[in-house]
Amino acid sequence: MTKTKSAKNNNEHSSTTKKKLFVLDTNILLHDPHAFFNFQEHDVLIPMTVLEELDHIKDRNKDVSRDARVAIRSLETTLQDVEPEEMIAGVPLNRGELKDSSVTGHLMILNDHQIEREVSGLPGGANDNSIINSAIYLQRERPEYTVVLVTKDINMRLKAKGAGLKHVEDYTTDQLIDDISFLTKGFEKVEGDFWQHVDSVESKSEGRDTVHFVSSDTFDNTFINEYILDDTEDFAARILSKDNGKVELLDLGKQRLMSRQAWGISPKNIYQAMAMNALLDPNIELVILTGPAGCGKTLLALASALEMVIEQGLYDKVLVTRNTPEIAESIGFLPGTEEEKMAPWLAAITDSLEVLHKHDENPSSSLNYIMEKANIQFKSVNFMRGRSIQNAIVLLDECQNLTASQLKTIITRCGEGTKLVCSGNLAQIDSNYLTAVTSGLTYIVERFKNFEGSATVNLNGVVRSRLASFAEENL
Repeated sequence: MTKTKSAKNNNEHSSTTKKKLFVLDTNILLHDPHAFFNFQEHDVLIPMTVLEELDHIKDRNKDVSRDARVAIRSLETTLQDVEPEEMIAGVPLNRGELKDSSVTGHLMILNDHQIEREVSGLPGGANDNSIINSAIYLQRERPEYTVVLVTKDINMRLKAKGAGLKHVEDYTTDQLIDDISFLTKGFEKVEGDFWQHVDSVESKSEGRDTVHFVSSDTFDNTFINEYILDDTEDFAARILSKDNGKVELLDLGKQRLMSRQAWGISPKNIYQAMAMNALLDPNIELVILTGPAGCGKTLLALASALEMVIEQGLYDKVLVTRNTPEIAESIGFLPGTEEEKMAPWLAAITDSLEVLHKHDENPSSSLNYIMEKANIQFKSVNFMRGRSIQNAIVLLDECQNLTASQLKTIITRCGEGTKLVCSGNLAQIDSNYLTAVTSGLTYIVERFKNFEGSATVNLNGVVRSRLASFAEENL
């Protein structure tokens, strides 16, 4: 069972601290519809205001309405056949499918409309104020509990603290790292000459490739498909497997990596070279590209996609998607078809196409020809649910603004013969409720780092222009 950060800390001091009562804000149930199961032995309370907000959201024509409906159904399943008195007192969470679970916490519903507004001193009318009011009321009326308000709304956390609530927290169950600096970059640098760190090695040739087998003692913290670099001009490798105390390394060579091309594009640095190697490998079904604006994520992904669809014929089409404003909830009322509506949000792709064909005799005709030849389709994230995408390359741009559940929706749409490329810049998150450590992009980097069908590359360095490079470093 997943724990929140709060639950983890509490377990370490359970003998000396009071039992906790977590009051959930609406955005927690929209972020994770089953969140109330994730507080282990602690009790969870949901104010009536939260249920009303879920009710208003569930009928909207937005992606978030599905999460509201899932949360409502999950609550109904937990609270079915329960008397009103039991609901107020607390219903054990280990009921139904969780009957044999070790979870011993309780779920409560509070009619917060009966609470006097003077408890918190916040003006009435606002739903956030009603939820804060509930938490402060419980803090006063139930001293046997440590009452904790859990919300992803930063301003609401500040308001609650200012109104006198002692304990306010973010929801961190799906936060896999505490500091973004700990996020894997997809490559490991070895000081000096790599071979000086190796006691013994077995090598064999497989066609044009050379594979080395070395002791895993040197690579305790590395992952499959992670790249290994040293300070020399020659050595570069990718980990293919780790088994029986041995690490299998595919010898790539820096010069060979740098000389590779895709649709006329050559890498400008070793990071782009590693990214291109992963992008052009059909055995890697998921490629995650992170890095600052201007490092070449979108251009490399598009060039590699065109190379594999048109030149190599490995895939049938290129499907391009990204989150639209309002946290991927709506594409608005722009005129035209779905692809025409998506065009403003996918300008980065069309810009990259123009770069790839700017030297053609007739760039406009080239763009139309390539888009038809590669069967490039622009799709909204909203309409990905329920699809099964076969034999395609899916380019998901700007996915730092997606939650883990939204990314799961897209990844689980990928069928046989489909390659997914996720790219994003964790320094440019536009979502109101996401940070670099809680972004879905960070989540999948950590979750997929041990999956043999995925590779992550952090593209250090801005290559867009001297101006962009200076701005990235100094602004």
